[in-house]
Amino acid sequence: TAASRGLGYATALGLAREGTALVICSRDQARINEAAAKIRADTGATVEALVADVSSSDDAARLVAHAVATLGGLDIVVHNAGGPPAGDFLSMTDEQWQKAFDQNLMSLVRLVNAAVPELKKAGGGRILTIASSSIKQPIPGLVLSNAFRNGVYGLVKTLARELGSANILLNVVAPGRIQTERIEELDNAMATRRGVDLQQVKKESVASIPLGRLGTPEEFANLLVFLASDAGRYISGQAIIVDGGATAAL
Repeated sequence: TAASRGLGYATALGLAREGTALVICSRDQARINEAAAKIRADTGATVEALVADVSSSDDAARLVAHAVATLGGLDIVVHNAGGPPAGDFLSMTDEQWQKAFDQNLMSLVRLVNAAVPELKKAGGGRILTIASSSIKQPIPGLVLSNAFRNGVYGLVKTLARELGSANILLNVVAPGRIQTERIEELDNAMATRRGVDLQQVKKESVASIPLGRLGTPEEFANLLVFLASDAGRYISGQAIIVDGGATAAL
């Protein structure tokens, strides 16, 4: 889901390179069609493009049904949703809290509900969700993400135990500072909030990463591809951060 750009697109491309047939979605018809065409051209994989809103239970069910009807079944689900707006607690409205709840937590609930019956028919499978390093260390100025990404981790940890007997493995993959449009948006928001130059924010960001650089979307996607593969068949209920060593929390 949310595969027209950024980490969702990189993950879809990585899976396609390994021969996976895909259904990808976003809310923008033109962008998801363009993404599907690029992946097909680069990999030769079968890629279906749909318009879908991950926060809608009807769209989640339609997405899964389309994958089963066109590809013959379901083995891997990658849940991804755009990050909620930056801001401190007192700046957030009830509407923003509700939207972030639906977009970042309930979207996973709805997608799992739609996918689990089909994964059971297949004899098992993978559910992977893209979250944030805030599941280990809250990020200043991202109260909505800090709250709901941890809800995602709690749900995955619970479902890994409930669904393990069906050979359904669930994991969270959490990005740190990966070079995407989302990071550009957050850096701009931070610069505005602090009243400093954008380049200063970027310089401080890189300085906080032990490897001394931002990660690439491909480097992030490599872990999801591994977890989705047979090589990851004994890893479940985990949250793995891809951040160049930046997160200090254990």
